[in-house]
Amino acid sequence: MPIDPSKALGAAISGGSFRWDRDRIILYHLGVGAGVPQTDPNELTYTYEQNLKVLPSFGVVPAFGSLGGVGQVPGLQFNPVMLLHGEQDLEIRKPIPVDGEVETSGKVAGIYDKGKAALVVLETESRLKGESDPLFVNRFSLFLRGEGGFGGESGPPPGNDAPDRAPDAVIESKTMPQQALLYRLSGDKNPLHADPGFAKMGGFDVPILHGLCSYGVVCKAVVDNALGGDTKSVARYQARFAGVVFPGETIVTSFWKDGNTILIDAKTKERGTPVITNAAITTR
Repeated sequence: MPIDPSKALGAAISGGSFRWDRDRIILYHLGVGAGVPQTDPNELTYTYEQNLKVLPSFGVVPAFGSLGGVGQVPGLQFNPVMLLHGEQDLEIRKPIPVDGEVETSGKVAGIYDKGKAALVVLETESRLKGESDPLFVNRFSLFLRGEGGFGGESGPPPGNDAPDRAPDAVIESKTMPQQALLYRLSGDKNPLHADPGFAKMGGFDVPILHGLCSYGVVCKAVVDNALGGDTKSVARYQARFAGVVFPGETIVTSFWKDGNTILIDAKTKERGTPVITNAAITTR
C-alpha cells in the first residue's frame, strides 16, 4: 500500500481526552518495574499514594490513544502488523500532576523514505483541561516496514551519540515474565505483546515487551540513579528503539552526564543486543 506524502503530511489525527488518577499512575509505575524492593522508600514514592510522584515517561500514555486513527489518514494506509515504533521524543513543559485530565490534538509532522520502509512522525500536544499551553508534547516515529520507495527524503541522522568513554553508571533492571501483560493495562493493547500467534505473524517467536515499556524502565533507571529520584527535573526524553526485549530479560542502562544532558544507551544483559540507543534526558 503506497504512502502518499502529498496527502498525508500535515494531516490532523484524532485526539481526544484522557483522565488519570493516583491508581492509574501507580499501575503505570508497576508496569515499568517500580516497587522492587517493595519496602524501599524511593520505590514507595512510585507505588503508594502517600507522597506519590509521576515518572515523566508517563507523558506518553495520555497521548497514545491518538495513534489509533493514523491508519485512516489519507495517503497513509499500511499493514499494522508491519508497524514498529522507531523513536520517541517527549517534552514535559511542566511537571505532570498525580491527577489530571488532558485534551490531545495531533498531526502528521514528517514522512521519510527509508528505502524498504517509511518513517512517519506523529506530533501531539496535550493540554490540561482549561489551559492553553501544552503540558507535554510527544513525537511518535513509526517505522512502517515495506512502505518505502516513494521517493521522499530519508530524514535527519540520529543524534545523542554516546561518548567514547566509560559510562558514569550502569544499572540493571530485571523485567518480569508477565511484564508485557501488566504494562498493556496502561493502554497499549497491541496483541503483539500478548498473543503468541500474532507475535509470530510479526516475525517474533514469542510476544515482545512494548517499546514504551522499555522506554519507561530506562527512564526510571536514569531518574533514580542520575537525578536522585527527582522526576520533576526532566524536561525532555528522547530515545531510539534499536531492538526488542523479551519479557523476563534484564535491561542494562548506561548513562553519561554532560551538563544538563544525560546521554543514554541500553541493551539486554542476556543477549547483549541493543534496546535503546541515541537517547538523552534533558534536565531543567
